[in-house]
Amino acid sequence: MQQGLSLIELLIVVAVSGILAAIAYPAYNEQLRRAARSEAVGLLHEAALRLERHHARSGQYSDTDQHQLSLPADSRYYRLQLQRDDASFRLQAQRLPTGLMAQDQCADYQLDQAGVRSNPGSQDAADCWSG
Repeated sequence: MQQGLSLIELLIVVAVSGILAAIAYPAYNEQLRRAARSEAVGLLHEAALRLERHHARSGQYSDTDQHQLSLPADSRYYRLQLQRDDASFRLQAQRLPTGLMAQDQCADYQLDQAGVRSNPGSQDAADCWSG
């Protein structure tokens, strides 16, 4: 009777495990990217809602002494930036230069007071805002 694995059986198990990992790891990373994109879109929409609430109270997007605006915190993969004046704003979720999203196809996200969405630096932004 033979006990344990032979060298050939062990090599087969290692090869099959390697093949499965080569298929599963890219799919897992793509799911992480999709989740990070959804988080960036959510941050932009939350910040836009806060800006609209601020505008409804103060009559402008810029800060006044009475009404201070707080933006949502940055995410693990994106930094939120805001440019605004009295009548307009532009929000941008900018990718961090390192990590999972550094080379993402959607690049950065941008949203303004009119609801115009864009992805500066992206070659193909067709599915970027849908999650």
